[in-house]
Amino acid sequence: MERLDLMPPPAADDPSAHADAYAAAPLLNCLLREVAERMPGERPVAERMPGERPVYRLPGLGRLLRVRGERRPAEPELYVGGRWQRLGHSELVKLVAEELTRHTGLSNHELPAEMTDSRDAVAALLTARAGAVAPDDPYLLSEQSLITGHPCHPAPKARGGGPVTDWLRYAPEAHAGFPLVLLGVREDAVVEEGDTSALDTLGEAPPGYRLLPAHPWQLDLVGQDLAPAFTDGRLIRLGTTTFPAHPTAAIRTVYAPERDLFLKFSLDVRITNDVRRLWRHDLLKLRRIDTAVTDAFAAIDGPAAWLADRGYRTAGFALEELAVLVRDGLHAHLLPGATPLLAAGLVEGFTGSPLDGTGDPAGWWEAYLRQVVPPVLAAFAGHGVVLEAHLQNSLIAVDADGTPVQALFRDAEGVKLLPDVERAAGWERLVYCLVVNHLCEIAAVLAERHPGLDPWPAARAELARHDLPEIAALLTAPTLPGKTNLLLRWTGADGADARYLPLPNPLAGT
Repeated sequence: MERLDLMPPPAADDPSAHADAYAAAPLLNCLLREVAERMPGERPVAERMPGERPVYRLPGLGRLLRVRGERRPAEPELYVGGRWQRLGHSELVKLVAEELTRHTGLSNHELPAEMTDSRDAVAALLTARAGAVAPDDPYLLSEQSLITGHPCHPAPKARGGGPVTDWLRYAPEAHAGFPLVLLGVREDAVVEEGDTSALDTLGEAPPGYRLLPAHPWQLDLVGQDLAPAFTDGRLIRLGTTTFPAHPTAAIRTVYAPERDLFLKFSLDVRITNDVRRLWRHDLLKLRRIDTAVTDAFAAIDGPAAWLADRGYRTAGFALEELAVLVRDGLHAHLLPGATPLLAAGLVEGFTGSPLDGTGDPAGWWEAYLRQVVPPVLAAFAGHGVVLEAHLQNSLIAVDADGTPVQALFRDAEGVKLLPDVERAAGWERLVYCLVVNHLCEIAAVLAERHPGLDPWPAARAELARHDLPEIAALLTAPTLPGKTNLLLRWTGADGADARYLPLPNPLAGT
């Protein structure tokens, strides 16, 4: 192993240290979950003394690593020369790369660069946020709160390695808002399916053309390839929208509050596991999947709602590059007086979060479970719909007191249908998205903020109410499926090729 440059603990007011900490937490979560081995004799969290740090063995290198904290591990230290030495983010990246090379027998030069890019992006975002004006709208604020991002991904904030000036103006974490570029596509080149009428209200196209909004970042990325279409008149520029669009947590999906309209674009940038294009194969099955989900929610009792992906429009000569998907707005679905919030924002935290003000965390959690769990299970049991109900695809609407009263779900691209996938595989995906990625994170935040609260009996009781043959095994199995984002990226697997490892099941034995 090459020598690591070890660093002293950073000053509390050091901006670089804050960026290191934000970037290190999800990377450490991946390393500890997917590769490291907890040392024998390590005590459970509840039995540890204050300040006691768990110790892990890195099997590839045979070295010992310890961290502070559980949900968001921090201050990694490596045992070197008979004492614990602090690791900065760059040293942590080196350590992870060496460990994975030994552990897998494979080398990878791309992922360490993404880890560094993710950390540098965090630093840029923290600087930008310090001078930005946060939105007054609690919903937009929750969507734009994710500085850490995916809590179990090695590079959740990587932005393709481009200069900060290329992407910062479009970053939700920097509270961005920007006009969309309006293009005209010659009518004989238009490809569309479903209800795209909302696009025609964004501006006016001349005779012989149809309106097509474009994300300005995507145009920067693919503009050179489109030059012939602009030259021969298949594409024309028609200015910009008269109102701003605000990027949501998904970055390539924007919300226009004035129109109550969501638009999802292709974005030729790798974000987490995938290059975020609207791929042809997904576009071709969009209407079938969205119709199935819409029909399922129409039959479900209760206030839960599906934000439908109504249709898409694009140009035949740039079908994936210029595709734009039209998604339902919020107003037609929300209960009167309810305020929608992104579930991932509740985990990350933002000013005004209902988790900051609740005096009854147990009651709040029971209300949350009543809104989120039943529609996901009902869609699966009655309609064969496997929702991708992870934190970033789930909104929770709260009443004036901050109590959850409604769940809203989105993103047909991530939905699977039975029997397109086998029932066992669909159920595994559902459990990962709903329980591991979603409920476990919300439960951990509550338990962290309210020592003594055990969130799992209530979760177990809510799940047990539902008559699915898989529920009994879920409540007794010793493990749950955890997605291996670090190993998936290191081994170069397809981003959609989910691979799981067993994680301890907090539902079992509760």
